[in-house]
Amino acid sequence: MSFLPHLSGRFGRVLVISLLLAVATIATAEPGIPAITGFSGETIPGIVTEMSLKWGFTGTAPEGMAFRLERLLPDGQAVSLATLDTSARSYKTDADPGQMSIPYRLTALAGDSIVSVAETKALVVHISGIVQVEARDTPYDGGRQIDVSWKLPALTGQVQGISVYRTAKDEGKWTLAESVNPTATSFTDMGLEDGILYSYMVRVHTTDAAYDSRPVMNVTSHAAWFDMHKINLLVIAVIVLAAVIWYVLRAGKKEIYIRRIAGLQAVEEAVGRATEMGRSVLFIPGISDLDDVQTIAGLTILGAVAKLTAQYETRLDVPVARSLVMSNGREVVKESYLSVGRPDFYHDEIVHYVTDEQFGYVAAVDGIMVREKPAACFYMGAFFAESLILAETGNSVGAIQIAGTAMPTQLPFFVAACDYTLIGEELFAASAYLSKDQRSIASLRGQDVGKLLAMGSIVFGAAITTVVSLAGGGGFWSRLAEGFLRLFALNY
Repeated sequence: MSFLPHLSGRFGRVLVISLLLAVATIATAEPGIPAITGFSGETIPGIVTEMSLKWGFTGTAPEGMAFRLERLLPDGQAVSLATLDTSARSYKTDADPGQMSIPYRLTALAGDSIVSVAETKALVVHISGIVQVEARDTPYDGGRQIDVSWKLPALTGQVQGISVYRTAKDEGKWTLAESVNPTATSFTDMGLEDGILYSYMVRVHTTDAAYDSRPVMNVTSHAAWFDMHKINLLVIAVIVLAAVIWYVLRAGKKEIYIRRIAGLQAVEEAVGRATEMGRSVLFIPGISDLDDVQTIAGLTILGAVAKLTAQYETRLDVPVARSLVMSNGREVVKESYLSVGRPDFYHDEIVHYVTDEQFGYVAAVDGIMVREKPAACFYMGAFFAESLILAETGNSVGAIQIAGTAMPTQLPFFVAACDYTLIGEELFAASAYLSKDQRSIASLRGQDVGKLLAMGSIVFGAAITTVVSLAGGGGFWSRLAEGFLRLFALNY
């Protein structure tokens, strides 16, 4: 504080007084200049003879301030309508439906002094400015929504906004349902209650005035039993289902060929290797819960692996990340051991819960691999960022690894780090492949019919689209292409 001696004398006293005055001025300064903001108005929806005026006020109101509201006449004169206190932010007054807009002035007064002034041209709503207004229950939906549509004729001024108002039976007032784009001609009102009668009206704001439609009365929503927009999907599903039923019924008459899947053929080899080396088999059914079909497929393969380990008396270890997967996994393994006559070889600790936390689970499983050094590792189910960590650890301990998943982002890691990989649908076909059950294989053949249908449709669609492009559009080929496209659209 060596500068303090220099503040002595007249100069120092003047400087200190100036600083004190500055601090006092800042402390007592007004937070802002008082002003009326957002002064606007328009006639109330459904009541064209009543005007609703609204405004805001910023800054601190001086003591004794009040609002004076006036209507401005064409000759420049002003007619006083009301004097309001400083808490007022809205006012309702009579409107003249014969005009396009009505000018108003709002003055904030403190005694005889004017604090702030604002003027507006409040819009007068004209009935029947909008035509062909319709409101109806949204067809083929789950209920709770109504479609509102309208058509705009030639209006005075440029359209600046469109508002859709709604009222329920016995509600007594219109509420804003949605403000839509100025070019919009329809709106879907959602989140309603089925069975309640609703009425709708549309208001259009232009630069010169506002226009209301006549209300559409007593519209209600309800849920539909069928979505007729998707009847095409029903047709396709029926065709595929018919193919599945056809092949299942013929399953006992002739053996159905199923192509070789190397990863599944190597299951017995992997378990046999573990038996010869006197080491365990590690099976991981993914990290998802039972609501994921990949987990179900993984547990199906677990059943086949468990049968082999029971026959060869090889130790099986199944760490899981979900409690429900643990319960179901135990049942699958117990049933497999029982089916090969080795129920005495089963115990609950074969399938054991680790943790739901993703990387905590991965760390625990990697620890099991490093300590136990399993001879065979199976990864069957849904995997995410942990896939490469698991596969690389298994590779480092010299295990033979077979993986299967339908996660496209994880397949490259399994392909790179594992000996065999089931890609996509091969995982789901595993139960039929391993069991050699002809009915299960027949269902796969029926599903293949659906795939062939899809591939053929893609080729045929590309061909007719090319023909339409070369022909320049229009005519028979154009209609055929459009109909074919609609056949496979989600909304026919």
